[in-house]
Amino acid sequence: MVALDYIVITVYFLILVAIGLFCARKNKKQEDYFLGGRGFGKLLQTFAAFGAGTGPQDPINSGKATYTSGMNGMWVSMYWLFVTPFYWITAVWYRRMRHITLGDWFVERYESKPLGGAYAIFGITFFMIYGSMFFSAIAKTAAPMIGSNVMLFGTAVDLQYVLIPAIGIIVLVYGVIGGLTAAYFTDLIQGICIIALSCMLIPLGLNALTNDAALNPTGEQSGFEIMADQLPDSFFEIIGDSTSEFSLFFLAAIVMSNLIGVVVQPHFIATGGGSAKSENDARIGLVVGNFLKRFCTLGWVLTGLIAATLYADVGQLIENPDQTWGYASMHLLGPGFRGLMLACLLAALMSSVDAYMIVGAGLIVRNLYVPFVKPSATDKECLRVGRITGILVVAGSIFFSLAIYDMIAQLTITFWFPLVFAAPFWIGMYWRRASTRAAWITVAYCILVFGMIPYLAPIIAPGLKTNETLLARIDQLHYEIENSTSDYDREKLEERLAKLSGLKTNKTLLARTEMTRTVSQDIVSKSTLRREYAKAMTTWTAQFDRANNINKSELELLKPQQISATKIAVPSSTGEELVELEVGVSRIETSTENGGDAIFFKSVEPSDSSIAPEVIGVTKINDFTTRYKLAYPQGTKFEASGNLKLNLAFFLPLGIDLAAQTNSTRNALELVSKIILPILVMIIASWITSITGKSNSPEALDRFYAKMKTPVDPDPATDLAKLEAVYGEPSNTERVKLFPNSQLEIQKPTTADVVGFTISVLVCFAIVGLAFVMAGIA
Repeated sequence: MVALDYIVITVYFLILVAIGLFCARKNKKQEDYFLGGRGFGKLLQTFAAFGAGTGPQDPINSGKATYTSGMNGMWVSMYWLFVTPFYWITAVWYRRMRHITLGDWFVERYESKPLGGAYAIFGITFFMIYGSMFFSAIAKTAAPMIGSNVMLFGTAVDLQYVLIPAIGIIVLVYGVIGGLTAAYFTDLIQGICIIALSCMLIPLGLNALTNDAALNPTGEQSGFEIMADQLPDSFFEIIGDSTSEFSLFFLAAIVMSNLIGVVVQPHFIATGGGSAKSENDARIGLVVGNFLKRFCTLGWVLTGLIAATLYADVGQLIENPDQTWGYASMHLLGPGFRGLMLACLLAALMSSVDAYMIVGAGLIVRNLYVPFVKPSATDKECLRVGRITGILVVAGSIFFSLAIYDMIAQLTITFWFPLVFAAPFWIGMYWRRASTRAAWITVAYCILVFGMIPYLAPIIAPGLKTNETLLARIDQLHYEIENSTSDYDREKLEERLAKLSGLKTNKTLLARTEMTRTVSQDIVSKSTLRREYAKAMTTWTAQFDRANNINKSELELLKPQQISATKIAVPSSTGEELVELEVGVSRIETSTENGGDAIFFKSVEPSDSSIAPEVIGVTKINDFTTRYKLAYPQGTKFEASGNLKLNLAFFLPLGIDLAAQTNSTRNALELVSKIILPILVMIIASWITSITGKSNSPEALDRFYAKMKTPVDPDPATDLAKLEAVYGEPSNTERVKLFPNSQLEIQKPTTADVVGFTISVLVCFAIVGLAFVMAGIA
């Protein structure tokens, strides 16, 4: 980057700080600071939802997945798509709650300040971990644009240790001063820039393809035609089969998990509709903002396809594909625009983190400080504490980012984390019998089964991670069988041996899936040819640099050659001669190993790393594909690593052969158990506590459900008067229930509910259809 780029970034940040200072004048009370006085219309709510839901990891992950796997990689960001129509319904909830934090909702529904405090701790932890992923993503993206190291006081320092704290300070300056109003106005600016620059890379990339003489020698092909010509057909498949990373079953499980868990993400009380003027503003803002992100995802995917075509032979991306977006920006954008792109990626981070910081500060003030430290605190004091505690949220995100610095590990935690409070929220929203004790039981169950037992069990009982005891017992049985003098005893011992041997398959915690190696002879595509040439040149250059003068003369004869645009010569697998590869004619051998995946742990490998699997079977699929079945030698000692996947154990009594399932299917099954079991625990515990007379008070429940059935009036005084009238006669709201005079609090769908939801579903299919159109054009 050049000086102009850094000037653009500096000016951009100064504008954000100025907005924070301007908005600070409007913050007089808690509702002003934490929710912007509930005065935001459709435009600001739209970009607040877009900003909070769009982080720098989204274009980065989409670009990386598309560069390596094609259009199927779009699901790394698009898996939220079919949750979006439900936002049309949930946005009304957050506005009708009339609360400042979701912790307040738990306090009101379950009449429990400690439960609200527990949710506050959960929410702050969630923000720190989720925010850390954004900080990690931006540091990885900035590396190809700025450099992986920066000079600080004459010493080279890794970029993340300078960039991440610097961004955190900027977020604190405008966010702490200006509150949610500043966050929303900056989200508007940042959102517009993100959309504009996401689109800008596409025409520039297509133009670069058509002007590349090597890719378009005749000059007659369009950018889309060049992509179709260069990339394998598999790059244009939208939905993968059951063996792909994103199978249809896995996508369905992710959608359900996201739907169940997203409602308790703490920032949804603001960006989900709670800060809007009216219910209609809340609905339109949340749904349109999220659909904007889905359309942007298609742009990121198209950019990834362009990069996969244009930079197929770039060793930097072959080795480190998560730099795809940054590399494309660096080479396609001109001076100034590179700085603006980096500023917008930084903005994508800040537009999320600023909302998390403010809502997190609200949780600390409303659900920890006031109830348990100083109940008499004034609004002025609460605002001061909120500004101070907001710093803790950002500092925690920075700490987790630098400590873990692994987006996948950070993302994995956030998949299950919201499910801890999801069941009490959903059941409490729709069933009067949901009780405080049941909520505590369910939260404790989730923490134990999702977190503590999987992590602590292998530490407390290390024998779970090895099969030495099992192997020793099998050896003992073999000895007893060989030395038995009774046919009856020998038969019984053999039965026991058969059962123990079976434990080495799908019924032991050290189970692994069947291992196979598939060797195929695939027709060489143009992008594959360029990639193979780049890899061969990298390997040859490294060997040449290390060789002595005698060996260098021999290596000169094996130097890869670019014979033509469609033919190369590269060293053979033995390294003794050059072999020619020609597009559409030659076949290149690819070897893919599948299976051998641990079922109940992250991995299960031989204790002795020198032991290799052996071929125990061969199947010829066709003339060009052979599949080899592999297995480790009998008696191999295994050792597991990682946390115990306890939720998969629930499927063993059902007779499901987990070892026979694909990795994608097992991931889906694990999510299903995390969704269903907490709901069952909550329902059963609520039913038992209601029988024992431990339910919540009828009066509090009447007020709560009456409020949730009362539409919001944008005028605060009129809205308060409506609530007072409803509280006086809560039975009048029974007419809007789908099942009047029952324990179920499901409201009748209104015309607006049905129409808005239906249109949203149609938009979802339109976006998927547009993806298929993109695949067809290319």
